[in-house]
Amino acid sequence: MSVAPRPHGRALPEAASRRGWCPGLTRPMPTGDGLLARVHPPLGVLTLGQARAVAEGARRFGNGHLDLTARANLQIRGVTEATQASLAAWLSAQGLGDVRADGGPQRLTLTSPLAGRDPEEAIDVPGLARAVEAAGLTIPGLPAKTLVVIEGRVDRATAEADCAVIANAPGRVAITIACGEGRQDLLTCGEREAPDVVAAVLTAFARTGRRRMRDLSEDERATLTEALRTGERPRVAARGGESVWPGQARQPRGGQDLQILAIDAPFGRCTADALDRLADAAVTLGADELRLSPTRGFMLLGPPDVPVAAVREALSVDFIVAADDPRRAIDACTGAPGCASGSTRTLTDAARLAAAFAPLAALGRAAHVSGCAKGCARPGPADLTLVGRDGLYGVVIGGAPADEPAMHLPIEAVLERLGRAKIVGLSAAFAPETTWTDSGRTRRPA
Repeated sequence: MSVAPRPHGRALPEAASRRGWCPGLTRPMPTGDGLLARVHPPLGVLTLGQARAVAEGARRFGNGHLDLTARANLQIRGVTEATQASLAAWLSAQGLGDVRADGGPQRLTLTSPLAGRDPEEAIDVPGLARAVEAAGLTIPGLPAKTLVVIEGRVDRATAEADCAVIANAPGRVAITIACGEGRQDLLTCGEREAPDVVAAVLTAFARTGRRRMRDLSEDERATLTEALRTGERPRVAARGGESVWPGQARQPRGGQDLQILAIDAPFGRCTADALDRLADAAVTLGADELRLSPTRGFMLLGPPDVPVAAVREALSVDFIVAADDPRRAIDACTGAPGCASGSTRTLTDAARLAAAFAPLAALGRAAHVSGCAKGCARPGPADLTLVGRDGLYGVVIGGAPADEPAMHLPIEAVLERLGRAKIVGLSAAFAPETTWTDSGRTRRPA
């Protein structure tokens, strides 16, 4: 959401009650546990010195808790009006300060955490991302949530983005924009021309006054495309290729001398002390940086001859290190008491939900535990969505937090019904007219 500039260090109180606010270091967001300050690491990469500085800043100026976001950013919780300016100065000195003061995006691009190190990339992803970031800083009126995804492999499609730049041949890219629930192909061009094309797209988009490109009308999209040179319409390849899962250590194809260890933070949350321990682990593995992942985790890249088993085991205390961990299938926001909008302890309840949800997670199902209908952790649908309200959870099957729940239950009743779901299915387990007895399912009389 684009917002007007405000004096340094003064938070806007109305931000806590609505979704869409994009905090930074100098524009933190009020929450239930103080101010929340977001750190936008350039290209989603932290040097080990920067990582330790973030951890120290969280302890000194916040409450020691950190969030990892789906856009590979970090959030420091529990900041106060008295410490906010000091935190901003502390991290700015480490090269992690805000880059714009007009309410526009502090970080515009999202890339793979392997960007620049994947031998199968057909373009220079980090170089292209830096050029797009620089171009974005010159565009006034760009909404704060604007996102440009840059993907260097021809066998991968893109995550949700306003604009996507995807390699489709060596040195060539396809450029697409969000269009309703789908995407519209614009053109193909050389990777060197891509920053100028993206800048033209974003400039035309900013002039529409819309918050997201997917909300453009047909006429507005036509005006936007007129800002571009005509060219061949691209064919973007479908999703595919290998993925790196938590706990997996492997060497990428192509013979590159590299080992990868991927981990996730449970429900996108960790502590400052855990971040310090992760930096220590990176040193042990011979990695010189932490790469943030859109899965709300990190990747460590190091030489292939360093044993990782002991490091992985040590990190399992604070992080998810196994691909089949059911917590990976569950999104959860901060909830009460950390968020003023939440009435349930979502993080505690999500941890309880994980064990019961494990059989469904193994089948590829996803769940979302949301403290309120804003759905900050996952705005879209999930197989099972729990929406906190007055200490209970509204149960939505196959829908989003804003959808009408089938019923409201305490977490204990949710877990009880979920235990039946692997036998009768989610819809039947949470059917409003169904009750359960020790002997099985009983339907209430009409």
